Amino acid sequence: TARSKKQIATAVKGNASLSPKANYVYWFSMADTAWFSYAVATDKTLKLTQRTKVKFADEEDDHPDYPSPYGAAGWTADDQLFIAYDRYDLWAFDPTNNKAPVNLTKVGRQEKIVFRYVKLDTEERFIDPSKELLLTAFNETTKASGYYKLSMKDGKLTKLLMDNYRFGGTVKAKLGNQIIFTRESFREFPDVWTADLNLSAPKRISDANPQMKNYLWGNVELVNWTSLDNIPLTGLLYKPENFDPKKKYPMIVYFYERESDNLHGHITPNPLRSAINRTTYVSDGYVVFVPDIIYKIGFPGESAHNCIMPGITQLISKGFIDEKNIGIQGHSWGGYQTAYLITRTDMFKAAEAGAPVANMISAYGGIRWESGLSRMFQYEKSQTRLGGSLWEKPMLYIENSPIFFADKIKTPLLLLHNDADGAVPWYQGIEMYMAMRRLDKPVWMLNYNGEPHWPVKRENRMDFQIRMKQFFDHYLKGTDMAPWMKDGVPAIEKGITKGY
Repeated sequence: TARSKKQIATAVKGNASLSPKANYVYWFSMADTAWFSYAVATDKTLKLTQRTKVKFADEEDDHPDYPSPYGAAGWTADDQLFIAYDRYDLWAFDPTNNKAPVNLTKVGRQEKIVFRYVKLDTEERFIDPSKELLLTAFNETTKASGYYKLSMKDGKLTKLLMDNYRFGGTVKAKLGNQIIFTRESFREFPDVWTADLNLSAPKRISDANPQMKNYLWGNVELVNWTSLDNIPLTGLLYKPENFDPKKKYPMIVYFYERESDNLHGHITPNPLRSAINRTTYVSDGYVVFVPDIIYKIGFPGESAHNCIMPGITQLISKGFIDEKNIGIQGHSWGGYQTAYLITRTDMFKAAEAGAPVANMISAYGGIRWESGLSRMFQYEKSQTRLGGSLWEKPMLYIENSPIFFADKIKTPLLLLHNDADGAVPWYQGIEMYMAMRRLDKPVWMLNYNGEPHWPVKRENRMDFQIRMKQFFDHYLKGTDMAPWMKDGVPAIEKGITKGY
């Protein structure tokens, strides 16, 4: 057959794919927040999602850019139906638009349960509508998860298992009707479990971490409060084992953006690259608070302040937090927000900021050394959410930069910034460090030579975790100041003198 080439769409922000039998080209247009299909035989392009009121791109997105799609489960046999996700449900679309879209799972939105298709056969090219589909389910409110099954023949949706755990890694036996999966919670290691396809009588088949029972572990719960902008928020509160509400505990606040969906995430006590290990700190008598943050375009620093601070004051009002001994820790985007927060409040007795952007003006003009990309997209459209260029909104670049308000800081600060950081140029850490030294404020900077955005080598991760723990223990628990904090480590003795 002769080859031919034809342009079928222009100026599309999104990726196009072929249906399994190549009868259709389909894509999600980010600008239209809609799914489209192009029929090869008839040369017709159709907007599939125009007859539904729900959104097929991230409803909660708070960036000054197009939101990302929720994705798709795939196509049924013979390119009959295209199945895409909204926030909660699975929707079946007729690629010719002759039939109205059908909500297959129906109850997702009203029950706030997120359903997603589990592809049990890795070589499957299309979904067989005569078979029952296995779906994962996640309850947005309670954070419980589990499995449902869906029959496309009669539209019946059946709950198989919902529990206060996180389930994952679902794999089906090649020949039998058994599946294996992991089940985890903060207090339960993700061991391997097995069950039949109806999830009846699941059995645990591994015991990978029996030594856990010898240690004080702690517990986690959801907490709710309202931001200063009147937004209802959720966060995670980790409490020590044998918690006594009549006692006062030192607290560390750790955050990034939104973390509350990770309520049932298991955290093994290992030297993490850039964050406090919640298990380690809780086991040592700290309370750890992990608040969600929702951003207002143009005001990322203030958004963090307005979400986090009322969460802390509400916890203090419960009586078990030692309000004089609260620390804060974050890395990268969390490091920036930490550096910003200590210019706005004196509530924190100690702060650690890893790879923070201190000066949005100099950072805007920089390069992400790893990818070679200009950093400008980050500020205008992406995570920093300023919503305009430096010349359109110069004051926002100043107002959101900790460096311009470093004279207000009263909180001792520990910085981590490595000289091979490919994401945030380490000059940002240097600028923050030099500003605080010039202003005669207590500041320390750790740099692991040759390491990227965070320490990767295990010995460096261990070293960082030891120093960060010594820093917080000194300020929040009153332990002696470590020699590296008191006297520093001269450059020529780096790697020789630990100063612990």
